[in-house]
Amino acid sequence: MNNGELLVVTTTHDEEAKARALAADVVRARLAACAQVYRIQSVYWWDGEVQDAAEWRIDFKTRAELADTLAEFIGVRHEYDTPEVVAVPVVTGSAAYLEWVRAETAQR
Repeated sequence: MNNGELLVVTTTHDEEAKARALAADVVRARLAACAQVYRIQSVYWWDGEVQDAAEWRIDFKTRAELADTLAEFIGVRHEYDTPEVVAVPVVTGSAAYLEWVRAETAQR
């Protein structure tokens, strides 16, 4: 069990290289234990019309207490006017993996 102590924080980027660079910066700063980058297709309302665009999603595994700092870190480095930053609690998972996330982010 995790009890909301760990989160998956998600953002997106318009280019793979930018997404990978942001992922590496976040992990290097120990704000997340790991990040997964993968291509998605986003449909959203922006500038008065429906947009349909390829994006690169980044899922960060982190501790809940780092969420605000991580959101600020992403916001400062992101080029979007309004970057997506959402967090979802990890309800349960492999005990060893969850402990690894805790240990890797405790280095901060």
